[in-house]
Amino acid sequence: MIEMKYEPPKAEAYCDLRRVAGMSEKSVAAARKGLGNACFDVTLYDNVKLIGMGRLIGDGGTAFQIIDIAVDPEYQGQGYGKKIMTEIMNYLNQIAEAGTYVSLIADYPADQLYKQFGFEATEPEAGGMYRRYT
Repeated sequence: MIEMKYEPPKAEAYCDLRRVAGMSEKSVAAARKGLGNACFDVTLYDNVKLIGMGRLIGDGGTAFQIIDIAVDPEYQGQGYGKKIMTEIMNYLNQIAEAGTYVSLIADYPADQLYKQFGFEATEPEAGGMYRRYT
């Protein structure tokens, strides 16, 4: 049975899930620093195995970013990504104020999932940018 929790995952499990889901890798040290600082966490477990996650970070009022939406490939295609997003959106719908800005970076074809929740591409008016430390 799949269990949903509203707490950050353990750093090692977080790093492992990012890796198997094909996301950029994070160090365990960085994960330990950052995981406790999200505004909202959703984690899915099959027994003790972390199989899905999503996080919401931000300032709590004016700006939020949805990050780390990941589902283990063995569990993809079963609606778990949508469940994670639904929980995050339910939380946002309770706390967002007029003018709150929520952003995310969508890998393709995951952008189709986010469109179901009302997200739109920023192009051509704006484009996302990033810098990664190695």
